[in-house]
Amino acid sequence: MSEVTQPTRRLHDFQYVPTSHNTEHRRIPKKRKGCFWFVALMALALIYFIAPIRTNILLLGTDDSPERGSIGRTDTIILATIVPLTPYVGMLSIPRDLWVTIPDIGEQRINTAYFFAEANERGKGPRAALQTIRDNFDVPVHYYVVIHMAGLVSAVDALGGVDIQLDKPIIGGFPVGVYHLNGTEALVFVRERSSIGDFSRMQRGQILIGAAFSKVLQPTNWRNLPQLAFSLTELIDTNIPLWQWPRLLFAILRVPLVGVDSQTITRDMVVLFQTSAGAQVLAPNWEAINPLLKDMFGR
Repeated sequence: MSEVTQPTRRLHDFQYVPTSHNTEHRRIPKKRKGCFWFVALMALALIYFIAPIRTNILLLGTDDSPERGSIGRTDTIILATIVPLTPYVGMLSIPRDLWVTIPDIGEQRINTAYFFAEANERGKGPRAALQTIRDNFDVPVHYYVVIHMAGLVSAVDALGGVDIQLDKPIIGGFPVGVYHLNGTEALVFVRERSSIGDFSRMQRGQILIGAAFSKVLQPTNWRNLPQLAFSLTELIDTNIPLWQWPRLLFAILRVPLVGVDSQTITRDMVVLFQTSAGAQVLAPNWEAINPLLKDMFGR
């Protein structure tokens, strides 16, 4: 009887069936791993650029100069808010003569909060101004930018001047038209005190800031940015951390598409009165101011 030969079986003829006691870990394909990390990085970038949802910044323009002294009052006070997701950029100008309660000082003009703290200890002025805004306006604001007006001339000149367009005349000698201002002219424009007080001057401050932003955002002027950056080191003090700047700039770069919501505390939101010392100041009418604060800052 002849021997029956068994067919030769190859390795591929066998099928491995894992059991509950002998399982193999499947490796994630490299392509899927790459996709996972890409999605994760995109999610982190999205969170970075849109969160926190809102950032409030106090802009202070001081009147310090060689003639006035190195410690100035904050003649320009703008409470700004940036919402990168929208994007929304709002600027609320606050009169320098607004009569408020200043921590550790008592009732005084709002523009003296910086001055008193700075005179007591250099470097304390911006934080005193921040606390004054938080206490009186009930708006959470932690960052500040102090603009020393003495350095404004060199910054505007570094940009090659700024262009402003007035669609309606501004009291103080500025009729309708387009103006090109160099640094000295820009300082005069923003500082000129008309007979109607601070309300026109607050408007001019916002116009100048908007004109400077527009000039910076024009690609033809980017060659001037290194010189501008050098000028800003003498012009600006700020506590905004470096990691915040890209997300804030991301929102600001989109401003030309949506514009800036420029608002001021107007005459009908204040009451003019005279202090016991004979000073003419403005008492805030919070019933008129609070709706504007809620609309702009979501409080």
